[in-house]
Amino acid sequence: MEENTTLQPNAFETMSNTIQNIKDEISKVVIGQDALIDMLLVGIIAKGHLLVEGVPGVAKTLTAKLLAQCIHADFSRIQFTPDLMPADVLGTSVFNAQQQVFEYKKGPIFGNIVLIDEINRAPAKTQAALFEVMEERQVTNDGHTHKMGNPFMVVATQNPIEQEGTYRLPEAQLDRFLFKLEVTYPGLQDEISMLQAANSNKLGDHALQSVKPVVTAAEIIALQDKAEQVFVEEHIIRYIVHLVKATRENGSLFMGASPRASIAVLASAKAYALVAGRDFVTPDDVVTVVPAILRHRIVLTPEREMEGITTNDVIAEILKSVEVPR
Repeated sequence: MEENTTLQPNAFETMSNTIQNIKDEISKVVIGQDALIDMLLVGIIAKGHLLVEGVPGVAKTLTAKLLAQCIHADFSRIQFTPDLMPADVLGTSVFNAQQQVFEYKKGPIFGNIVLIDEINRAPAKTQAALFEVMEERQVTNDGHTHKMGNPFMVVATQNPIEQEGTYRLPEAQLDRFLFKLEVTYPGLQDEISMLQAANSNKLGDHALQSVKPVVTAAEIIALQDKAEQVFVEEHIIRYIVHLVKATRENGSLFMGASPRASIAVLASAKAYALVAGRDFVTPDDVVTVVPAILRHRIVLTPEREMEGITTNDVIAEILKSVEVPR
């Protein structure tokens, strides 16, 4: 008899309640960023790292902090600056005079949720220090390997407008992020609601303190395990592969997406289905997560870039050209 891998009704209901509890807590403070909250949850459930890009003042850092605040887990925040050294992030060996040995002092990267603010302000050598820890979830120091805790998620922010004192993230670094999320301005009604809350003194420090931990790290791990059990039909797997393959054949692109992107789309679509309250993946789940997964993994040709075409334009074109399974 074939084993049934779909979620049991009671387990599925528990997962949905856990996700909704996190959303409700964050929504106490953050107004008008529902899509960002959903994708942050998808990212942590899919065991990925997130790059959040947007102009100052659109709640990028605040939302990431509140996500960590909702979870009984270790949270670290690192402010990247041009003079930041790799040891300031990963840690370093310190000599213990009493025992006459060097001891490894862990850096702030050792946390369950790590917020890196303005990641593009650190130089290349500090960026390179993140390669191993983001990909292999470990830090090697003096020949010894130090494993990260579980869950482990890096949420990095950057400002797309300001260029002075910033360093472009290398392609290898970008590829280690599951998503690149673009946070836009809130809608008119959302901004009105924001001002009304501020006018009523509902957005101050007391509001931030009202956000309480509602899930444990163990429950997040359980969500990650359950997401892996979400059912995916064969035709949707083929649809994912065709979408990613189309980036390698598009004339507007100098570089298409690798198989890592295909795996990322599959894992994210399953996590998105769970966040949406389903135990199966639909083509719409794939369409929803694809832009955030591909936009930082594809490179435009110089000609198309000079014409003002963006990676989002090319992704939209690919989504229209590849037939959606029925």
